[in-house]
Formats: sequence, C-alpha cells, structure tokens
Amino acid sequence: RRADAVFVTSPQLLKDLQALNPHTFFYPNVADGAHFARAMDPAEPLPPELEAELIAEKGPAGFTFADAARSAGVSSAAPYRHYRDRDALMADVARRGFELFGERLGRAWNEGKPDPFKSFEGLGRAYLEFARQEPAYYSAMFEAGVPLSADPALRQASDHAFAVLRNATEALIDTLPKENRPPALMMSLHIWALSHGIASLFGRGDAGRRSVPMPVEDLLEAGLLVYLRGLGVLEPAKPTK
Repeated sequence: RRADAVFVTSPQLLKDLQALNPHTFFYPNVADGAHFARAMDPAEPLPPELEAELIAEKGPAGFTFADAARSAGVSSAAPYRHYRDRDALMADVARRGFELFGERLGRAWNEGKPDPFKSFEGLGRAYLEFARQEPAYYSAMFEAGVPLSADPALRQASDHAFAVLRNATEALIDTLPKENRPPALMMSLHIWALSHGIASLFGRGDAGRRSVPMPVEDLLEAGLLVYLRGLGVLEPAKPTK
C-alpha cells in the first residue's frame, strides 16, 4: 500500500523517492548538515577558545596539531591552513592573551582616576586576577618559550600591555621632586618583576600555584609598599607605639 505521505531528511532521498511517491516531502532533522560538514573543510579555522583549553589541560608543550584538530572535530590538515607550525599557533594564543591582559590592566588603571595610588593598587590586583582566571593564556604568554619576534602582532600586544604598567609608573614618579625621580623604565621593570613573581608563584590558576598563609593580594600590596616607600614615592610608615 502506498503511504499517504513520506518525509525524508535529505535532499537526495527526496529526489529518489518522489519518483515512487509524489507525496514525499523534505523535512530536515535537528542536525545542521551544512554546518557539520564544515569540519572536514581544511580552510575551517580552529575555534579560538579551543587552543587555550588544550593548553590548560595539557600544558603549552603537551599537545600536537593532531590533538588540536581532533578536539575541534576538524580535519587534520585544517591547522596547517592557518599556522605555519605549532609555534605559530602558540604565538597566536599568546597574542590574544596579551591583548586581553592589556585590556584588563587598562581598565584597572583607568588613567589613574580618581587617585593614581588607588588605581595602581587596582593594577596589581588585575595582574593577579588575570594569572588566576586565565591560566592557559598566562602560560602561553610567559612560559611557552615563544619569542616576541616570531610575530609582529604578538610584539605589539605585549608592548601595549607593558605600556599600561609604564604609564602608571610614570604617574607615580611625577609625584616626586624632579631631582629624586628614578628612571621610569627601571622602576617599571622592578614592579613588573615583583608582580609577575608573586602571580607566577602564588597567584596562578593552575596546579603550579604554591600556597601562602595570607591572601596573595596582601602579599603583593606589602611588597609594593616596601618598594615605593624605599623610593620615597610613599611616606614611610609611622612607627607604632
């Protein structure tokens, strides 16, 4: 007995069965065939967040191009259409990390408003928050061994992030008499090293974090206070009776 109506889920079935039953209708299922077919297209890029997830799971040296393609559900040739090699992929992840890092530092500094010293404290907290919340990007930026010279865009993003810290440092230096002002670059590098060391040892968001008997924000704040008071940027603490 011929069916009153036939529903098919592919255009080819519609073509084949309409010859047998003119009451055959095409009804696509919930899967988007065209969308999933893109996975086999070598030109299809890897999802940006996937690379960071792989770094978080396996570390910057623990995955291959094949792992990235497999996790993305794309062909094994797809990564090579966008990256020269694995180092180029890692440089791209690091670039995106520095761009996000620079944005967060910039928001925290807010051009020193309303008060440069309070904004500077916020800058340090933003550094720690990034290390804790974005361990994959942090690892790609600072621990993957990617040279900044590998990609001009990576160099630019890195320089922009450091420029936020240097501009903030210069604002503090400007509060000193001219004859007592330390070199801005030297002071910026000192503060960066202090912030980065505390973030990497005690503030990171992965299993490499070491425990300390105090909030890591307090540890960084205390270190910055000692340093800034030593330079005369802040008045020495008054002795307690």
